[in-house]
Amino acid sequence: MRETLVLNASFEPLSTVSLRRAVVLVMQDKAVVENAHPGLLIRAASVDVPVPRVIRLSRYVRVPFRRRAPWSRRGVLVRDQHRCAYCGRRATTVDHVVPRAQGGADTWLNTVASCAEDNHRKADRTPEQAGMRLLRRPFEPTPADALLSALGVSVREELPEWLAALPA
Repeated sequence: MRETLVLNASFEPLSTVSLRRAVVLVMQDKAVVENAHPGLLIRAASVDVPVPRVIRLSRYVRVPFRRRAPWSRRGVLVRDQHRCAYCGRRATTVDHVVPRAQGGADTWLNTVASCAEDNHRKADRTPEQAGMRLLRRPFEPTPADALLSALGVSVREELPEWLAALPA
């Protein structure tokens, strides 16, 4: 499903939403389309809406300062680019480095993306106990990095030109 970047009224990035949610916000006049996919339209009985890449909220929303990106299974998969931390193949699950059975928690530093085979092979052991090696160490992304990862951008220099062209 396509992700749409949501900007605050001040052009500050807030989050990403599904295409359906973005269109609903535009149709309810809660947001305006700042950038759209060229040539793509969503047609309804009485209106044509461009397929949005970026929308901006019509009213400013006060957001409390976030020091940390909230942990989620989806966030771990996006952070690790859907690649298994043990073999490098496509990851479909999240594995706890220190298993929950041994007191491991759902945190950025204790979870990695994993393929189902390696997750099953490791079971409720640490990688050392299972004789497995992590290809890369887990890290905690900043809230901004988590947002860029959700958009499919791995490095800030890779921002698409349509996003880099937005006012700062």
